[in-house]
Amino acid sequence: MQDDDAAVSLEAALARAESDVDAALKAAATVASSLKTFRAAVHVGNLRDLRPAIAAAEQALTGLRQQFANAKEGWDLDEDAYFANGFFSRELLQTAQRMNVRIFEQDDRLYCYPALVRVLADERCVLIDKKRERRLRPSVLVDHLRDLQRRLPRFKPEAFLEALYSGYTTIVAKRGKDLFGQGIVVKLLDVYDLLTLLPGQAREYSRQEFARDIYLLDRSGVTATKRGYVVSLPASTGTRSPGSTVRVITEQGEEKIYYGISFTAAG
Repeated sequence: MQDDDAAVSLEAALARAESDVDAALKAAATVASSLKTFRAAVHVGNLRDLRPAIAAAEQALTGLRQQFANAKEGWDLDEDAYFANGFFSRELLQTAQRMNVRIFEQDDRLYCYPALVRVLADERCVLIDKKRERRLRPSVLVDHLRDLQRRLPRFKPEAFLEALYSGYTTIVAKRGKDLFGQGIVVKLLDVYDLLTLLPGQAREYSRQEFARDIYLLDRSGVTATKRGYVVSLPASTGTRSPGSTVRVITEQGEEKIYYGISFTAAG
């Protein structure tokens, strides 16, 4: 992080808190040990050692209370400001760079191929695709994302292609059924709007996720539907207008832009 951001490092704040809690745990162990000594003296009636054991236990409890107070007061991170000012995303990106994990930012998403990460500041968690993750320590979260990268993507290109074809045919049918299979280009965003037509679906399946899935389909090599129609993702002058395209960050950190989709009859 920049020098002026060092004071708001979540990683550093958590490391300090962890150290304070470790000290409190050691103090708690001392309390447990002194109480066992106290109990042993009581159990056998060792009156000579009884009062010293009480004093030692009381001293240990005082030490534990102080260590807990230190841990409590030591956690002084302004969480609201930390998230509101974008420090979390910045620290996560920089932590990933140090750990050699590729994470890139676009709009309000973090791309860690093939996962999409969204910060839900109000909930104090991140949304990895559709799963909430509450382990926010940057080094821990980046390590988790690295594990996800090593797994095979759950994306099923064949099923996604069929969904695209269904939406595409619905749109083309409105222009004339005789146009099927002729390679008519339809805007991908029009297909997306159709796929998320029901209330709440656009929230459950964002444009960023749609763009990521288009990219995964593009690189999968799957091009033909069950009925034998072949897909293409043609570019257009429309790619000059951000409002008419879908954009994705690839695993190499490059922006890839898609505009339209068409299906033609094989052969």
